[in-house]
This record gives sequence, structure tokens and C-alpha cells, in this order.
Amino acid sequence: MFIDYITLMLINMVAGLVLLAYYVYAGIDDPQQKKWIPGFGITGAIALSTGLHMIWTWPIRGSFNISFGETTVMLGMLYIATAIALSQGWDLITIAIYAFFAGLAAVVIGVRILNLGQTQQPLLSGIGFILTGLGGVLAAPTLYLKTNRTWRLVGAVVLIIAALIWALTGYLAYWNHLDGFQKWVPLPMR
Repeated sequence: MFIDYITLMLINMVAGLVLLAYYVYAGIDDPQQKKWIPGFGITGAIALSTGLHMIWTWPIRGSFNISFGETTVMLGMLYIATAIALSQGWDLITIAIYAFFAGLAAVVIGVRILNLGQTQQPLLSGIGFILTGLGGVLAAPTLYLKTNRTWRLVGAVVLIIAALIWALTGYLAYWNHLDGFQKWVPLPMR
């Protein structure tokens, strides 16, 4: 039996995607940009710390450390950079450019999960990665089209659907982990 914290990573991503969807829909042109800083900062800090630990220690089996760990590091840095940029009044375009490449990686990983049949629910996970990745791929056009309410609504809906997929995955994982790990004992206590 192994210990993993993908549950924390998933629910953190759910919160971050809902926050981003709300920002895309209602906050991108809000004159009060600083109110968004705490949410982006919290999401970024949890994602960066868990993602770095995962890619440095490989606590779970196989390539899940790559697909979940590396994408979580990129997500964490995007959210932290967004929080810093909003606090300083900087333009978000360079973050959106980075988000394009991070999002493209998530789309590729989603397709590969479908191709390999990875995870317990490959269709759901693959679609979750693809939709989340589309959020990054379309970040720069969203900044450019921020006056287009229809574009922003579509973007927010895509992010909410991705969040719902990850919420289902994450909360079911919590349910199962609480059962599966209830008798686990740390190595020094065995």
C-alpha cells in the first residue's frame, strides 16, 4: 500500500478552476483586481508544493507522477504568478503565453490517458485533462477578447465542466482513500 495526496491536489484544482471560471466571467474587467489575489495565491501554493513533492519523490505508481505531478507544478506556478501580477498591477499576457504551453501539455496528457486507458476512469480523467488544458490554451485569446461576454461565458462553462469532472474524481477518491487507508501504519510504527 502506498500513500498519495492526489485527493488534495484534485480538490485544490477544483477550487482553482471554479475561481478561474468566476474570474473569467465576472472578474477579468473588474476594477478591484486585488480581491482575487488570496484565492489565486492559496490555489497556487498548494498546487506548487504538492506537485513539486510528487515529481521529486514519485510517491505513487508509474507515470501518474508525471501526469498529475508535473501539471500540478505548472498550475501552481500559473496561479502564484497570477496572484503576484494582480498584486502589482502587471499585465497578464506573459502568464497567458505560459498557460498556452502548460495547457497544451494537459491536452496531450489527456489524450494519452485515453489512449493508454490509465486511471480507474480513463474517459473521465482524459476529458478532465483536455478541458482543463483548453483553459490554458485559450487564456491569451480570452485576455484579448475580454470585452466579449459570450466568449467569456463559454470559457467559464468549460472551466466549470472541468471542475465538476475533477470534483467527482476527487471526492470519490476521498471516499475510497478513507476506507483503503484506515488500517495503514507508518513504517516506523510497524
